[in-house]
Amino acid sequence: MSKDIVNRVSKSPIVNIDLEVYWPKEPQTSIDISQWLENGYLVREKPFRSALISHDWNQYKNHYIRLFCSTEAVLPGWTHLLVSTYLHGIAKFVVQGTEEEFLNKIYTQIVNEIDMEPFRDKPIMINGCGSKEIPQDALVQLVQRIQKVARSVFFGEACSNVPLWKKRV
Repeated sequence: MSKDIVNRVSKSPIVNIDLEVYWPKEPQTSIDISQWLENGYLVREKPFRSALISHDWNQYKNHYIRLFCSTEAVLPGWTHLLVSTYLHGIAKFVVQGTEEEFLNKIYTQIVNEIDMEPFRDKPIMINGCGSKEIPQDALVQLVQRIQKVARSVFFGEACSNVPLWKKRV
């Protein structure tokens, strides 16, 4: 007597959500402001402005941009602001900060733009493995949004998951 093998995972009503699928296709570029500082440390307004004017900003068309300074220069508050003005209307997204802050802000934007209707009243599995490092904060933001519509939320893979939340009826 032979029994057919049934793939219970494929027949499950659980809907998988993988934030990697939503990762933007546009390039992510980091711009080091120290390149326009005197000896990498000193901001002199006139030469700084001249360097920004002569820079080719169009190379960042539709890029996600992270502004940072690789040296320990003490920068006036207007430095990053001025650089960001040159990216207005060119870059898709501009952030000042660390690589981690950059990824958090990109993923927060991604999570906020996901249409939650396809997940309404369904059990949801948030994918726990992948090739990209998904910031924990992005996963927290996703859980906060998806709880508003889902029936239940799990984290991990179909074969090994952790139940996170279930709607109380």
